[in-house]
Amino acid sequence: MSLPDPSLLLARAPVVPVVTVPSVAAGVKLARALAEGGLPLIEVTLRTPAALEAIAAIAAEVPDAIVGAGTVTRPDLIQKCIDAGARFLVSPGCPPALAEALAEAPVPVMPGCATATEAMALHAMGFPVLKLFPAEAVGGVNLLKSLAGPLPDLRFCPTGGIGPANVGSYLAQPNVLAVGGSWVAPNDAVTMGDWEQIVALAKAAAKLHRASFPL
Repeated sequence: MSLPDPSLLLARAPVVPVVTVPSVAAGVKLARALAEGGLPLIEVTLRTPAALEAIAAIAAEVPDAIVGAGTVTRPDLIQKCIDAGARFLVSPGCPPALAEALAEAPVPVMPGCATATEAMALHAMGFPVLKLFPAEAVGGVNLLKSLAGPLPDLRFCPTGGIGPANVGSYLAQPNVLAVGGSWVAPNDAVTMGDWEQIVALAKAAAKLHRASFPL
């Protein structure tokens, strides 16, 4: 089974900002700052009432951004996110009912996994790229190294506990296409409207090196 592949999207930048937006206006300004800094993929988490409207506004008003929806935890959220303009979907975990629904989505999906068993089950369903979450808590780089041998065809976008101090170790793994992280959009900077700081953080993240991988 061949599902839409997120690999080409993830090739655009080594870091996918994982953001929680307090308002639609802040979401648009944040997306502009991140895209200006060289991080066009933006995962807007469905953790605030403004999230879906913010996705729609970013899709309409920030042409340099590729906006996706994160924290997709229920099947009924999938079409709502796509209707809003989400161009990719991310889940923190993937119970069977959600996995089956995501497998029918017309956009690239990165379902979440935390174990080898979960990774194998999702790979068997046709998902080529998985979100390892919460990456640091479940084994981080060591887990990714351990999975590379028995599951050589799987690629990951690890998220959770990744920041400037350890991002290089993750991106050095051949089975990692990109990482997700919130450090490029600190809550205090968003609250204060310090978009220049976010542009600077994005520029630094966009310059990070990663292992070569076949698309």
